[in-house]
Amino acid sequence: MKVAQKEICRRRKKLMSLMPRNAVALLKSAPMKTRNGDVDYLYRQDSNFYYLTGFDEADSFLVLIPGRREGQVILFCQPKDKLKEQWQGAVLGPTKAVNELGVDQAFSIDDIENVLPELLSTRGKIYYPMGSDEGFDKQVIDLVHAARLQDKLGDGSLGQLQPLGELLDELRLLKSSVEIKLMQRAADITAEGHRRAMKACRPGVNEYAMDAELQYAFVRGGSRAPAYSSIVGAGDNSCILHYVKNDAEIKDGDLVLIDAGCEYQYYASDVTRTFPANGKFSKEQAEIYEIVLAAQIAAIEAIKPGTPYGALHDISVRVITKGLIKLGLIEKGLSRALKDEAYKEFYMHRVGHWIGMDVHDVGNYRIAGSWRPLVPGMVTTIEPGIYISPNNRRIPKKWRGIGVRIEDDVLVTESGYRILSEGIPKTVVEIEAFMSKQT
Repeated sequence: MKVAQKEICRRRKKLMSLMPRNAVALLKSAPMKTRNGDVDYLYRQDSNFYYLTGFDEADSFLVLIPGRREGQVILFCQPKDKLKEQWQGAVLGPTKAVNELGVDQAFSIDDIENVLPELLSTRGKIYYPMGSDEGFDKQVIDLVHAARLQDKLGDGSLGQLQPLGELLDELRLLKSSVEIKLMQRAADITAEGHRRAMKACRPGVNEYAMDAELQYAFVRGGSRAPAYSSIVGAGDNSCILHYVKNDAEIKDGDLVLIDAGCEYQYYASDVTRTFPANGKFSKEQAEIYEIVLAAQIAAIEAIKPGTPYGALHDISVRVITKGLIKLGLIEKGLSRALKDEAYKEFYMHRVGHWIGMDVHDVGNYRIAGSWRPLVPGMVTTIEPGIYISPNNRRIPKKWRGIGVRIEDDVLVTESGYRILSEGIPKTVVEIEAFMSKQT
């Protein structure tokens, strides 16, 4: 299952409809990246480029020219080369690109410096991802200089550089029905990975063994790679928000925090579960866990069209603050604790973020300084957490080293919400029952 070229064509048309008639948009494929020596990383196309082409080859360049009679969509790509393809695999080539990608014209990437300046010579504004790639910035500037030598406008307006993200990000923020299906598949594969890791967990096992269970499920499910570096943090490591070493032994009595998600057909999943290594929460672990779960449920239940995005975080903060006051970990009244942001000692990140082709996806959270209202088609994570540092001497020892985060991917629907990442044990009762069956 992939996004059809008809939908990708509609995306391009929509983007061009938002651009002035005298404008042009330029996008470049992601470069190959060297891992070490003569070994490259697994190639992953630039998200914006793939969103507008569905094309996953390097050394490619997309040009969108609204209103151009000879064709509005132009692609530069790798030419066919039998010897090179013998070593590195077949490429599409310019001839097939026109039919298979639905572009109007296609040229060899080797011709870009000869062809593109003339195309730019009649365009006042040039939209591209400014500041995202220093090499691309320089290439665009060089192309503009070359275009000015052929300036066909003659009024000094040629080559005004504009950020593309202001237009494209808003398109990517709202997911189509096909995109939602792909994100659902990514979430389903991720759920299987979390269940496998939870089944395999026991004291004495290493964190990387849990990581291996995740990787197995992701690849077996059809994912090329994780959407981000998986976090498997046991014991004190569960309090490190972006812990990725994943090389410690899991001990009896540890909580294990796994934050991991796969990428499927360029769409990400991002899910976190926290569970006891020995299958049974201690009293203190369960009390912290229940606060985080209550905060997550409250934030998710507030999701519906029209709800300001910032309200979700405020709801989670209120629940967590009340819970920590009840346990004596915050020694203030609720109003004072909220005003002083006392919760930030334990809950130092926001409740969620957009998710889509990028795990931290594009799109503004505020419009004209105010939190934007939720709209059907948006997908956000909801991931409250409490992290009690093992070095926090102000807190009684029994609480130290407890880190809990619970995260799901949630779609905004016409009537409210739909949790994409269901099917993984989440309540204390569900987790303990699930893990008891594995022993």
